[in-house]
Order: sequence, then C-alpha cells, then structure tokens
Amino acid sequence: MTTTVDQLLTSLTIGGMTCAACANRIERKLNRIDGVRATVNFATAIATVEHTPAVAVPDLVATVTAMGYTARPPAPATIAEDGDHVTSDMGRRLLVAAAFAVPVVVVSMTPAAQFPYWQWVVAMLTAPVAAWAGWPFHRAALTNARHGAATMDTLVSLGALVSFLWSLWALLATPAGRPGLRMSLSWFSGHDHPLYFEVGAALVTFLLAGRWLEARARYRAGSAVRSLAQLGAKDVAVLDANGTERRTPITDLRVGDLFVVRPGEKIATDGVVEAGVSAVDVALLTGESVPVEVGPGSAVTGATVNTGGRLVVRASRVGADTRLAQITRLVAEAQAGKARIQRLADEVAGIFVPFVLVIALATFAGWLVLAPTATAVGVAVAVLIVACPCALGLATPTALLVGTGRGAQLGVLIRGVAALESARRIDTIVLDKTGTLTTGRMRVTGVHPLPEVNSSDLLRLAAAVEACSEHPVAHAIVIAAGAEHGRDLPQADGFRAEPGLGARGTVDQVRVTIGNARLLALDGISVDEVTGTADTVVYVAWDGQLRGWITIADTLRESAGPTVRRLRALGLRPVLLTGDSLAAAGGVAAQVGLTEVIAEVTPEAKAATVRRLRDEGATVAMVGDGVNDAAALAEADLGVAIATGSDIAIEASDVTIVRANAGTVDLTAVVDALTLARATLRTIKVNLFWAFAYNSLMIPLAAVGLVTPMLAAAAMACSSLLVVLNSLRLFRWRPAAVTAGEAAKQPATTTAAR
Repeated sequence: MTTTVDQLLTSLTIGGMTCAACANRIERKLNRIDGVRATVNFATAIATVEHTPAVAVPDLVATVTAMGYTARPPAPATIAEDGDHVTSDMGRRLLVAAAFAVPVVVVSMTPAAQFPYWQWVVAMLTAPVAAWAGWPFHRAALTNARHGAATMDTLVSLGALVSFLWSLWALLATPAGRPGLRMSLSWFSGHDHPLYFEVGAALVTFLLAGRWLEARARYRAGSAVRSLAQLGAKDVAVLDANGTERRTPITDLRVGDLFVVRPGEKIATDGVVEAGVSAVDVALLTGESVPVEVGPGSAVTGATVNTGGRLVVRASRVGADTRLAQITRLVAEAQAGKARIQRLADEVAGIFVPFVLVIALATFAGWLVLAPTATAVGVAVAVLIVACPCALGLATPTALLVGTGRGAQLGVLIRGVAALESARRIDTIVLDKTGTLTTGRMRVTGVHPLPEVNSSDLLRLAAAVEACSEHPVAHAIVIAAGAEHGRDLPQADGFRAEPGLGARGTVDQVRVTIGNARLLALDGISVDEVTGTADTVVYVAWDGQLRGWITIADTLRESAGPTVRRLRALGLRPVLLTGDSLAAAGGVAAQVGLTEVIAEVTPEAKAATVRRLRDEGATVAMVGDGVNDAAALAEADLGVAIATGSDIAIEASDVTIVRANAGTVDLTAVVDALTLARATLRTIKVNLFWAFAYNSLMIPLAAVGLVTPMLAAAAMACSSLLVVLNSLRLFRWRPAAVTAGEAAKQPATTTAAR
C-alpha cells in the first residue's frame, strides 16, 4: 500500500475474529470513515490502515472496539501472547468438551448403558459443554447478531443451545425425566420428546477441534517475525575510551560506539571495522557460500558471525535502522499482504443461516396449525438439528489434518489451508541456490598440479598449511586430503594467515604459499589466472614457483536435477534466484537444467523480484533456506523452506521440506508437497460439496416431518462420518515415482559451482 506525504500508515492487531466474514465486516466499517483505506487480513489478524492525520489511531481502535472486537498496535511479543492465549484457551475448552461429550454420546446412543436416571447425569455433563466450552461460538453469534449478520458460528450456537434447551425442557416437563427411560430410535414418526443432549455435546466438540487446528495454523504466522527479532546479539562488549571492555545490553548500544567481536560471536549491529582482520560468515543474510574477508574500513552487518580473529567495530546503525530490522519489516509486511482466505463455508453461511431460521420458523408455524404444539416443536427442532453444520465444520480441518499428517510422513510439513489454496494456482517456482539446490558445504572439486608435480604432494602440502586455519575453504582442502590419504598431515611451522588472500607456512622445510593470485604476486610469483570456471580457485606455490591449483565448490544436491525436471513436467516455470555471483549461479543452473538465472541480489532485491513476478501475473512459489530468503518466502504466494536452513526461513514459509535421502535433503519433496497440497484441496472441496448437499437434501425432509430429531442427529453424525472417511483417504496418497528416464538423466557427480 503506497501512502502520500500527508497520509499515515497504521497497523492494528485485531482480536476476536472467528471467520473471514468478521474481517470483511471490520474492513467495511473502517472504510466508511472519511480519509481511511483499510485492509483486514484474517489469516494474520492484522488491519493495515492508510489514513489522514485528521483520523487518530484511537479513533480507529474505538471503531473496531465498538463492533465487539479488540484492536491495538502489533508487536512481535504481542502476536506471540495473543496466539498462545487463543490456542491454549481453545485447547482447554476442547479437552473439557471431549471429556464430557464422549460419555454423553456413548450413554445416549447405547440402551444397554442407560442406568436409572442416566438422563439427568447426561444433562449435567452436557451443560458445561454447551455453555462454557461452546462460549466462543455463542459470543461470536451474539456479536454478529448485534450487527445484523450471521455466520457458521450462528448455526453452531443455535444447534448446541436449541438441542440442549429442548432436551432440558423435555427432561423437566415430560415423562422423559422419569427413571427407567430408554431412548428409542424413532426414525420417521413419533415426535415424543426424545432427548438430544448428545447432539449439542458432539457438535461443540467437533467444531472446537476444527477451530483449535485453525487457530494453531493462523497464529504461527507471527513466529517468523519473532524469530527474526531474536536473531541478533543480546549483549555486546563495548570498548570504553580507556580501552576497557564492558558487557552491556544491545539496547544500550549507540551509533558511534566501539565494540569488540571475538571469533565465533555474532556482530552486534551494523558498523565499520576499526581494527583487526577476520572472515565473516554472511551466508545467513546474503546466501554467499564463502565467508567474506574483512579488515579496517570494511562494512559489517549485524547478526553475521565472526569466524576468524578479533574485530573492533564502530556502530553505524542501531535498533530499527539495522539491516536485520529492515528484513524483519519486510517479512512482516509480506505476511500481512498475503491474500485473505475467503472460506466457502463462511460465505455461504451468510445466506444459509437466515434461510434455515426462516425455514425452522415457517415449519413450526405450519405444524402448529396441523398438530399439537409438542409435534410442531419437535419438527422445528429436527430442522435446526439437521441443519447443524457439523460436516461443514469438519470438511476443512479433517482433510487438512490428514493431508498434513500424510505430508509429515513423507517429510513435507504443510502449514494451513492457505498453502493448499496457493499450491493449486502456482505456475512459477523460484529456487534459491546456496543451501537449497546445493548443500552449502564446500568441497574440493579438482586438484590440478603442473606437469612436474604429483597431485598427492600438491594436496598434502596445501592441506598441511590449511590445517592451521579455520576458514571453510581451508577446511574443505583438509577434508579432501584426509579422505584421499587416510593419514595425519605433516606439521606446518610459521603459519601466517593473510586475510582476503590466503596463508603461508613451512612444511617439511618447504615454504608453501596457498591463496589467490594476488598473494602469489606479493611473493613475486607470476600466475596466469584460471578462467572459465565458476569454482573458487586456490593457487599453491613453493620454492618461489607455482606448482598447481585446487578448485573448491559448493555441493549440488543429488535430487536437484530430477526436481527441476519434475517441476517442468508439472507445467511450472523454474527460476534460479541467488545472492551469489553470476558465474557460480550459471554453473549450477547449467547442471540442473535451469535457463532463467537472477544472481547477485540482496535479500531486499529477492523479495522485490518475487513481487515483480507476481505483478507480472505469475503465481509464485519460493524455495529457500536462509534468512536472506525469509522476506522472499513471505512475499511469495507459497513459501517452501528447507529444514536444514535457518529457523527464520522455516517460520516465514508455508511448507517445510524435512525429507532426507542419503543424509541430505531430498528436493523432490518440493514436487510432492505441491501435488499433495493439490490432492488435499480437492478433498476439502469434495467434503464441502457433500456437507452442503446433505443440508440441501435433509432440511426439506425434516420440514415435512419425515425426519425426527433422532434421525436428524443420526444423519448429522453420518454426514460427519462420511466427511472424515473421505479425508482419511489421503493417508493412501502416494507421490509419483521417479521415472526411469529421470533416473538415467541424474548427474553422475554431485559437485557444482558454489
């Protein structure tokens, strides 16, 4: 949303919404205020309001509050507290409802279990379920009624209360309260005041289960923002004017302060290096697979990790101005901008509920003329009970539960119905490189000695020097030497690291230099630089002469190639998007069969690229693993995170891939995630169709007296059972097998450009 200079942009956390209809109602109410343009996101419970200075924030809050909801400025902690409160409260009500509803249903439907005065015990057990456990539905129904609206909550509330109050009246005013009563299953006649306590108890319990699952999925949206906020350092070693270090909370750090960063510590905030040299691991924020060498004058970013020597940094940006804070805002804005989930059940309920109420009243009036009052009431109650949207309430959460459960078995974690709806429409899939198509772990891809040098000697001497270094490139060389020779390396004396260049050391009385061409030039050794490769080239020299070079690269996942081919087979357009160099990205793209490559982009530019693709009309899925991908994951229509990546990326995503094969993440699970999501969404649609068809068929039958309340309750239970059984079919879902052609096309090697 774009604002002009005389407009303000305010976000409000909305509480008390139970369905998309609530969000639509709040949005319409806010937009009636002069100078206000509002968008209310039910999924994130955030209202984004553009308004003139003449409209104060308290006025906006008062407008929402007057409608029966709550509103306040959002914060990560607030979102966490709200989400925890809603899910824990719903969970408590669900536990109580289930504990009481099970014996109510068993006793009411099993004549052999009906002891003397059982009906009174059942009434006492049903009371807390209908009143306390069902209170969220009653409260929402009252709020809607005050504004002349009706949703599924209205049906749930009416179904629970009418069945309970009718049964209570029958218990107190008819022979149904006498000892020795046995419930007789009268299907088509004899509206003789049966008890329907089990209907209200089961209805509330089923719907609470669905709402609890929905609340858990919805409020997890705030966890990405919370995780980002917690990513930075919590305290910092500030350097006083006299050179004394003192530990202080990060909130006390000010622009211009000097602070110390030791090896292995996070850099506290954005700044400029004043003293010291080191390598900084920036993969978390940029996706670069090789740590960046820094020294005096180098700019560093908060939350990145110092992997080498001691650094003294002068803070240049703190608090909300840091790059981490900017990425946090990007994630929050992208999540708030996701399309609202317009649930079909709630939309239809706006028309369906008043229709049912009119039918029930008309039925009561008609039968009151033709039959005794008790019969008229019984038929009307049958209409209300048969119209109770139990199957409607179970249609989405049961399919979601089974579909996501099946996904978890297959290593695919799907978060909520939004992911399912988005997966159906995806036509473009954007893939990160480092940590996604590749493993993010460096490895030696080649040892290239000059003609007079043995390759084993070249690797052994280089590894002996690099064994003294903690640099990831050095670590890859040491591992390669150890794997090849299977013995300890010789000791290197006089080791000296040259930040940004390489290292020197003496091995077996031979002075070895290993690093880039600039380092060798300082030793007077001329080098014809190796070109035409995307790998990192490390030159090795001793005795004043170049002896060869070693190439280092990131490791391509074995499943990367088959995944890209299967994505194309689904009709999707794959795009490679990375913060790494164009040469490195091109090397990976060539190996996996990608033709569209966008490289050397910042986290902000990644999100902007996804936004641009969406503006061009594409429906975009983003696959990534790092903090640098978090904003793009949240900006995409569907975010898919790799479980081995950062918690931030996982929390900002809609789908998480955890399936592994031979110790590495299996990217083909991305394809399975999309196809499983589509299958689950199809199941939800079938469930909803059956739920609506059931009501459309049974309501007329109940209105003409062909369905008693007992049959209505049984029919409602059967409709719910059919919905559940249809959802359970998803447990038999199997991913499409990799074809023999795909297997034959799989690369013989597992290395690639970093």
